[in-house]
Amino acid sequence: MAARRAAGWVPSPLHSFVLKVHSRCDLACDYCYMYRSHDQSWRSQPRTMTPATLTRTAERIAEHLSTHGTTEAGVVLHGGEPLLMGDEALTRTVRTLRTTAGDGVRLHMTLQTNGLRLTEQRLDLLGELGVRIGVSTDGTRAAHDRHRRSADGRGSHARVEAALRRLSTERHRPLFGALLCTIDLRNDPIRTYEALLAHNPPTVDFLLPLGNWQTPPPGLDPTGRRTPYADWLWAVFERWYGARTKETSVRLLDNLLALLVGATPQTEALGLSPVRYAVVDTDGSLTQDDTLRTAYDGAARTGLDIHHHSFDTLLLHPGIAARQWGAAALSTTCRACPLHQVCGGGHYATRYAPATGFANPSVYCADLTELIGRVRGRLGADLGERELPQRGAPQRGAGNCATSHNEPAPANAQNPPSSKAPA
Repeated sequence: MAARRAAGWVPSPLHSFVLKVHSRCDLACDYCYMYRSHDQSWRSQPRTMTPATLTRTAERIAEHLSTHGTTEAGVVLHGGEPLLMGDEALTRTVRTLRTTAGDGVRLHMTLQTNGLRLTEQRLDLLGELGVRIGVSTDGTRAAHDRHRRSADGRGSHARVEAALRRLSTERHRPLFGALLCTIDLRNDPIRTYEALLAHNPPTVDFLLPLGNWQTPPPGLDPTGRRTPYADWLWAVFERWYGARTKETSVRLLDNLLALLVGATPQTEALGLSPVRYAVVDTDGSLTQDDTLRTAYDGAARTGLDIHHHSFDTLLLHPGIAARQWGAAALSTTCRACPLHQVCGGGHYATRYAPATGFANPSVYCADLTELIGRVRGRLGADLGERELPQRGAPQRGAGNCATSHNEPAPANAQNPPSSKAPA
């Protein structure tokens, strides 16, 4: 760290803030990284963020934005299930954040929910507050209810579908940000995509299950000879890309296409853009991306908190800083791969192995290498290979780059950040 700063490295300021406003949930999803992973620190977290912690968080955000001359930023209300905080606390939270930021700052407020509490009245309130909504759903009834159940075992699909029908009406549609769907290889990709598409979402986020080298994702081939996740996403790509008109944005695929033609993606989940978001727990603790809970107990902790430390201090934490160093922070295997500028070395949480920490390619490496190669081939056929930057050229068997999509979009993006596994 000291050597990099001496060499002139300056951290990039934050543009997104994920606030854990409620630490509990009203579903018991069997794949949830918050409650079903190695790190069980949620048990000691306050259920809600107190008014004092909220006020201090708002002051720290305003301080950071002012220090860096930033006039636009994103704030994600997250959990657990953020709507468990209740309407009064929700209103206070949004108004405190906006008032403290000041008139010269535009905050893009979003809320990530499981949808169970999206009543007409609550949608009206979110509309009044100017908060956009992301909803987690896994598509068809069978796919959704396999994982997304209440503690008593009842599926939640019917209730979520009713909420999405309300959200999709002309009255509430301006609030609709995105649908988040975790991939399950047992589900037909086209049926899943079309079940999501039926709600006419502006954006769909397909999330790879949060596995790593110690705990591989379901169905992954450890040899890399089979690439089931690439096959699944390729089927979605062909259906999505081959449509007569663009029916929705599929964030992972849109950003992959952008990188392959030399453009800048809208999120940090692909490519080598510096990670520029922070997570604040209900007690005010400042953490790394909390998907790291899937690696080991304490992997996301920084030892910093909103009461005693600024966001600029957080930027100098080794775990945060390393994710702003681009290719220099990747494993030697990844740096040798011609795809690393496209995939960014893989989602950080999916790189973990007990012996080597996060200094590895992603566990999804073979699958994403295959997917990038297929998409580049299709794009090259349409545009002509000479028009594609060579940095995206795939090599058969490279097998050492991949990514997942669990990170916030830039503050000026119109979609809510997909920073976490489904709420």
